[in-house]
Amino acid sequence: MDPAALSAALLAVVTPLAEARREGSSAGITVADLPLERPKNRDHGDWASNAALKLSKVVGANPREFAAEIAAGLEAVDGIASVEVAGPGFINIRLDAAAAGALAKTIVDQGAAFGTNDSRAAEIINLEFVSANPTGPIHLGGTRWAAAGDALARILSSQGAKVTREYYFNDHGAQIDRFARSLVAAHQGDPTPEDGYGGAYIHDIAVRVTEQYDGDIDALDPDAKQEAFRELGVTLMFGEIKQSLHEFGVDFDVYFHENDLHDSGAVDRAVARLRELGHIFEADGATWLRSTEFGDDKDRVIIKSDGQPAYISGDLAYYLDKRERGFNRCIIMLGADHHGYVQRLMAMCAAFGDEPHVNLQVLIGQMVNLVRDGQPMRMSKRAGTVVTLEDLVEIVGVDAARYALTRSSADSNLDIDLDVLQKRTNDNPVFYVQYAHARTHNVARNAHGSGVDRSEFAPELLDHETESALLGALQEFPRIVAFAAEVREPHRVARYLEELAGLYHRWYDNCRVIPLGDAPVEPVHRTRLWLNDATGQVLRNGLTLLGVSAPERM
Repeated sequence: MDPAALSAALLAVVTPLAEARREGSSAGITVADLPLERPKNRDHGDWASNAALKLSKVVGANPREFAAEIAAGLEAVDGIASVEVAGPGFINIRLDAAAAGALAKTIVDQGAAFGTNDSRAAEIINLEFVSANPTGPIHLGGTRWAAAGDALARILSSQGAKVTREYYFNDHGAQIDRFARSLVAAHQGDPTPEDGYGGAYIHDIAVRVTEQYDGDIDALDPDAKQEAFRELGVTLMFGEIKQSLHEFGVDFDVYFHENDLHDSGAVDRAVARLRELGHIFEADGATWLRSTEFGDDKDRVIIKSDGQPAYISGDLAYYLDKRERGFNRCIIMLGADHHGYVQRLMAMCAAFGDEPHVNLQVLIGQMVNLVRDGQPMRMSKRAGTVVTLEDLVEIVGVDAARYALTRSSADSNLDIDLDVLQKRTNDNPVFYVQYAHARTHNVARNAHGSGVDRSEFAPELLDHETESALLGALQEFPRIVAFAAEVREPHRVARYLEELAGLYHRWYDNCRVIPLGDAPVEPVHRTRLWLNDATGQVLRNGLTLLGVSAPERM
């Protein structure tokens, strides 16, 4: 019996009890009103519910008395061994071994589909992440968002959402001018401009611009030369960014150019829409958004007195463009230095008539620090100032980098010990999980060689305490993934996989799939092979959601 079946059984018991107390009305009780959780103390059973406490006021009942009625009804359900009422009205449920063990076959039969559903099919999501300026290699903050953003996209898609991965290509503004001046200086052998970009990559790109420019770039006047370096340099730099991300396992569906917002009239359309809604006013020769009406700390200038668009104008136009493209959920992943933007972005969302934190959600990622030989790693040979995506991958590889960057909540600072990530020991979390997956395949190979197959399945034989714990964890996978999608936190999947790997290793130490010596193959061995393969499938499904490989041999 999986959690969905148990929830359905609980609803079937609760509904008539509620109707009896409310004279035929169940008050619209659904499965969502009947939470199930895994008890921290397994002595309390396989599942626990506070449904009686949650519904006692609705049905007009004493919580403990209502819990006793629910318990009596559940005890008659096939697959439930016992039900106990604890405290003020908690319901502890214990499944019989056969009902609990049946999950192993369900997982194997469902394969890659286990843990997926279509609960978010109505969500059409634009997920914007990384969006690093094309002025240099991707630094660690952007790398963290590459790993976490791609994992979040996979998780949301697994729950039925239609997700578009989008990269906002910032090719408009002062930072691009500084990049172009830096390239020109490198080409001419001049010092890096005071506000420019340094590092060996600037020299490399300057050389490539010179080689690829159609004509004599030095024959151009200064303005034309800078424009040539700007146009071709940005193209080359962004090509490198895209290639680095691709090698990191991250590809985007849309690369949106900021210049398009200004060239297409999107800014004017956004201002016109807000003016129609009554949220625009003129003062001091400028055009303003009355954002204080929507929780912002001050009104914002959209068009400056000199007629030039202010920075927020691009945000307004871009958000409206996304909504006009049909997205009903816009998620933006930003770095820690953008924390102060959240309030104004939510005011912008509300000004367009949308619901902040629903139609628009902003996730803020914190800093990443690398430690090597006990010391902070601060410099990149290529970038010159910051450690980059390429630096991290070169040291630990794609899998370890992605896993390490995803396994912690993005809203907390992250310290990564590079020495640990290079170890092939249990101290290395990605090795620990991948090794568990590889071990399931090794067990299956050895079982095949010993004549153990999946021709029988007797789930009632999975009664060892480590089997009960392992099955309990496997049951949790769909709920963990669904919750990770709901709260936008991919790290919950990684932490779950580490727990599952630990339970599998303990099971492996206690329960044999292959008989000892010349002992005959029995139904318990064949049934355990189902459990072994089910665990491998869930580990594989979870690693896939994180964009990490699931090796069959290590």
